[in-house]
Amino acid sequence: MRAICLYLHIHQPIRYREYSIFDVSNKSDYFKDKYDGRQSNERIFRKVTEKSYRPMLALLEHNIKLHPNFKFSLSITGTWLEQAEKWAPELIDQIARMVKTGQVEIVGETYYHSLAFFYNRDEFEAQVNLHSEAIKRCFGTTPTTFRNTELAYNDDLAHWADEHGYKAILAEGWDKVLGWRSPNYVYRPAGTKNIKLLLKNYRLSDDIAFRFSNRGWKEWPLTVPKYQRWIDDDCLRGPLINLFMDFETFGEHQWEDTGIFAFMNEFIGSWLSEYDNKFVTTSEAAELTVPVDEISIPETVTWADTERDLSAWLSNAMQETAMKEIYALRENVLASKNDKLISEWRYMTTSDHPYSMCTKYWNDGDVHAYFSAYASPYESFMYYMNVLRDIEYRLDSTKK
Repeated sequence: MRAICLYLHIHQPIRYREYSIFDVSNKSDYFKDKYDGRQSNERIFRKVTEKSYRPMLALLEHNIKLHPNFKFSLSITGTWLEQAEKWAPELIDQIARMVKTGQVEIVGETYYHSLAFFYNRDEFEAQVNLHSEAIKRCFGTTPTTFRNTELAYNDDLAHWADEHGYKAILAEGWDKVLGWRSPNYVYRPAGTKNIKLLLKNYRLSDDIAFRFSNRGWKEWPLTVPKYQRWIDDDCLRGPLINLFMDFETFGEHQWEDTGIFAFMNEFIGSWLSEYDNKFVTTSEAAELTVPVDEISIPETVTWADTERDLSAWLSNAMQETAMKEIYALRENVLASKNDKLISEWRYMTTSDHPYSMCTKYWNDGDVHAYFSAYASPYESFMYYMNVLRDIEYRLDSTKK
């Protein structure tokens, strides 16, 4: 038996606008929701819906109907659900249909796609609970596997997830962590009792997510027979291939004219055409075998940038300041009991915001710039801090 665990992450942040210092104490309309704005939340969501969400969900649902043994897992942030409810509710209905088949599993995470685990454990747990409630409301299911924002993982997170009853947790299968070991097995996080650790096969995942359309790549073009040969070879290192990637890989990061949809459609059928090949959900993957070893990851590992650490969000003084100050406001924000203010404060914890303040160079810098809604990291920081100043002003006003 050889299995592929296909896991796709769906997320869109709620972006703050070019919020001027002159807006502070005068206007508290922080977010880019007007459709006529170049980078408005609605315009971006509708664009990605047409390029990625709609065609890829159609492809996945088609294959669910065609192949009863085709299965996959999704994680879906609360900020994506809120925007879909406003601008494309049929997408939520479509995912709900697929979940009801039993062939799709929803993975747990933080509602706001935040880095709260590293700053405030109470806030982290609150956001996980909010996410679980939203998934139950929309899809009638409760997550039993967990992924932290951007696969940010360490031993402490594994202990937390184990104590809270999750069956499995996802992480990056980074060479510095694995050493000689293969990501193609089930592992046990160090010091835990019940939870299983599933590690992303980053080479095979990134062949699709990052290299598929790169004409300078020596393996371009990537065909299904070639890719399946690579998987066949990699299965010699273990029977479980964890393909973890962003949902927007399909249609947004890799455009339709690259052939990405045709490739994925063909690959699903090709893999399942061979005897004893299967697709599994994350919880099924965790039950395939007993853990072959225990792995300790004391330092945080993520799936972002060359370093695979938290430097995508915390590598300069702007990012560190922004994160320190947003969480310093938590106690007073919650004490206000103002639901609108609390929600808006939590939108500002989304990890995309410090990501847009990154000042790295070369390929990593290009990726940060591509996903940013702002002209520069410095403008992103300036607007962000202006929003925090206005939140402080609103808190002071409620005390008077």
